[in-house]
Amino acid sequence: MWTDFHISAALWLGRLRLLAILALPWLSQCASAASTSGAPPLNVVFILADDLGWGELGCYGQQKIPTPHLDRLAAQGMRFTRHYSGAPVCAPSRCVLLTGRHLGHAEIRGNLQAQTAFPQFNEGQYPLSSEALTVAQVFRKAGYATGAIGKWGLGPVGSTGDPNTQGFDLFFGYNCQAVAHSYYPSHLWRNAERVPFNQPAIPGHRPQALGEVRLEAQTSEHYAPTRMVTEAERFIAEHQKDQFFLYLAFIEPHVAMHPPKASVDRFPVSWDDEPYRGQNGYLPHPRPRAAYAAMISDLDDHVGRVMQALDSAGLTDRTLVVFSSDNGTTHPAGKNPRFGTGGVDSAFFNSTAGLRGYKGSVYEGGLRVPLIVRLPGRVPAGSVNDHPSYFADWFPTLCEAAGLKTPKGLDGQSLWPELMGRRGRPKHRPMVWAFPEYGGQVAVRMDDFKAVRQRLKTSQPGPWELYDLKSDPNERTDLASRHPELIARAEQILRDQVDENPVFPVPLPGLRLNKSATP
Repeated sequence: MWTDFHISAALWLGRLRLLAILALPWLSQCASAASTSGAPPLNVVFILADDLGWGELGCYGQQKIPTPHLDRLAAQGMRFTRHYSGAPVCAPSRCVLLTGRHLGHAEIRGNLQAQTAFPQFNEGQYPLSSEALTVAQVFRKAGYATGAIGKWGLGPVGSTGDPNTQGFDLFFGYNCQAVAHSYYPSHLWRNAERVPFNQPAIPGHRPQALGEVRLEAQTSEHYAPTRMVTEAERFIAEHQKDQFFLYLAFIEPHVAMHPPKASVDRFPVSWDDEPYRGQNGYLPHPRPRAAYAAMISDLDDHVGRVMQALDSAGLTDRTLVVFSSDNGTTHPAGKNPRFGTGGVDSAFFNSTAGLRGYKGSVYEGGLRVPLIVRLPGRVPAGSVNDHPSYFADWFPTLCEAAGLKTPKGLDGQSLWPELMGRRGRPKHRPMVWAFPEYGGQVAVRMDDFKAVRQRLKTSQPGPWELYDLKSDPNERTDLASRHPELIARAEQILRDQVDENPVFPVPLPGLRLNKSATP
């Protein structure tokens, strides 16, 4: 029998349940905020390969080169299938990644040596300006320790593009991309200190027309990649009680090919029946296929060492790890069709997995890159994501992941909801590439369609091309004549999204660009 006390208690319980239900959205928001900005803080390790092709990892279909560490990373996290680099070559791609501004707005849009405009520098590429804002600057301002290890390419030591000026407490590695053609260089850099490394150094370019091609002739005492991964391990150990952002830009598998003999010997002698003599640039090698596989295998080993360093420091569960490549695989060369640039045989390894184009091209093979993301307990393990995305997205993504305020004026969209496996995602806004090199090229991805125009800096610019990437990912069927409205849309996007850049000009016939954006 119900008494007044029972009735009163039931009413209060009902009110508490109602309050709990009404509070659920607020509690969820609080939990979400705490997960991204509360204690312990989230660390970030962003690993960037150099010229690694879309199909050159086991988890992306590679059959000949084992990549167990990266495959395990993919099994523990999320693998993206429609991710694009910032540009089809090194420096501008890194500029897009670090500044969050696509090639229509980026300060650096090509590989240009600094000395062309700044004769006081004898190495390094055209520098980012003092007005540039990098993701590292935002993290450093928020109290993170920031480190960049590997290849820089965005301005000489002492310039406005110096990595220390652009937000990194520590820089160790190659400041200059041209010096990075050698894996046994004369020097590396630790911040502003020029660190002597090899005497003698091995040049990155040295053809050999006659005589026996010997692997031993291409090695010296200190192998730069080994030193750089050691520095990465040290950085993680030294900052295990801090919050940190580590940008780890390895140089593999960019040519020249001269990995250690022990790495080359992992692969079958039967692969190579002809030495590479350097006729397509860079260094000769007696076993070019084995050497190329060795560089990718070594890259995989380096990633494994970084993962072990996080494990040893007890940081695995609170470190967001991102792995990608700055552009597609090395392109063919004309002097000997058996060998591509630097001796790479991309056909043998099916490096593009059927995609059209290579490094230097705005077709899929030059821009679509592997992307693996791991954050245990947050990013769904073993998941695959087909949402289109590109390098400009990483600045806002990392800010949201770390609970930092995202600066205004970025071109990318945060991928954090994608990484958390949330549904109801919005479409990605159009992606833009305005690339002045390799004849001058532009590309615009609009939903599943991609418009491309080539040879813009030649006397006979190419026509517009249009591909439906959903049904034709290898870009074989040009639909431009069937969809003039999509070409008109691509042209309007370029009008709106491409600023003039006198250092890296891309002529667009019939289109007036926005006011000058001088680097």
